[in-house]
Amino acid sequence: MTQFPPVPSYYAASANRTPARPALQGTCRADVCVVGAGYTGLSTALFLAEAGFRVVVLEAATVGWGASGRNGGQIVNSFSRDLDSIERQTTPDHLRLLADMAFEGSQIIRQRVRDYRIRCDLKEGGIFAALNPRQLKHLESQQALWQRFGYDQLEFLDRDAIRARVGTSRYVGGAIDHSGGHIHPLNLALGEAAALESRGGVIYQYSEVKEIVPGPTVTVKTADGEVRAEFVVLAGNAYLGRLVPELGAKSMPCGSQIIATEPLDEAIANRLLPQDNCVEDCNYLLDYFRLSGDRRLIYGGGVVYGARDPANIERLIRPNMLKTFPELAGVKIDYAWTGNFLLTLSRLPQMGRLQDNVFYSQGCSGHGVTFTHVAGKALAMAIQGQAERFDAFASLPHYPFPGGRQFRVPLTALGAWYYALRDRLGV
Repeated sequence: MTQFPPVPSYYAASANRTPARPALQGTCRADVCVVGAGYTGLSTALFLAEAGFRVVVLEAATVGWGASGRNGGQIVNSFSRDLDSIERQTTPDHLRLLADMAFEGSQIIRQRVRDYRIRCDLKEGGIFAALNPRQLKHLESQQALWQRFGYDQLEFLDRDAIRARVGTSRYVGGAIDHSGGHIHPLNLALGEAAALESRGGVIYQYSEVKEIVPGPTVTVKTADGEVRAEFVVLAGNAYLGRLVPELGAKSMPCGSQIIATEPLDEAIANRLLPQDNCVEDCNYLLDYFRLSGDRRLIYGGGVVYGARDPANIERLIRPNMLKTFPELAGVKIDYAWTGNFLLTLSRLPQMGRLQDNVFYSQGCSGHGVTFTHVAGKALAMAIQGQAERFDAFASLPHYPFPGGRQFRVPLTALGAWYYALRDRLGV
């Protein structure tokens, strides 16, 4: 049996209380079986339960154990490749739908928090920080692009304006997305799980899926039970493992590292981030940071291709934190952890069907907090016979990594090295 050890994260240590959820035993029936209790699975399941479907969620570990409970907690609109890239790869009708959905995930999250009273430290405002004039020019282009698609919440920040929001001299300017923000990601997942159960949904933890038997009624088998359902949604993302090899060939798990400081003095916290916004820089291998609800600085960055766990996360991330905030040199790091996200070759999400009644969504490529909530709505609507949103995502190309499983890590790392070099040179 696959082992799922506890995650040594700040989020796990500060998680809201959650009920016991046993493993699946025996046979049960459902309208829809969802594989994975992260954001994609929970969002899909909750939309379906609200529509009156009987939903069973199977989770190999515990709710939010994967990326949904370990990420940087930043609500970032659009996709990892922006709308100008998508415009070159799809039809005008699909582009219109995708553009609408690019800015919808943040609103779905806020609605869930409000409707179900989820306690997840929701804060407003997300900053994109430019380290050089080239990145600043890109942000101006991004603002114009988003405005072209009807989105007016991105405000340009000059050097003085960003200094008023981020207490560092590193940035030459930036932009703030007023409908961006940040949350305690694990508590959001736990809150959505409780919302699903309040609607009659059932979640089985410690129930790793071993086999999916297709048919008009699909049988989803675990070690000790099975679910028979009319529809199945595969929502395991980077933690789907080798259950569906054809999906693994089109994606690659990657690790991102995060540290959390001890709680900071209020005056220091206010000096670092006086408006309590979250921040990500504009590098290809970007840094991101924010304050937690109890005034810890949560700082993340870096990518480990192939999702190996680094031996010393603090050694990798702390130097970057000190470049941004040198005054934190004496601050203790209380937590350090890693989590996997799923990268696609195009850096665009992948959504599709394996059979008529077996759906999947994967490959958020670093934009998972918002995309997964949009994906859940699109998947739920498709199961209800309204597939326009789903088809818009399914129209995007799903490329396999060149060289197969053996060479995808070194080739991707080589490409990342090139872009990281460009970032350092500012070209």
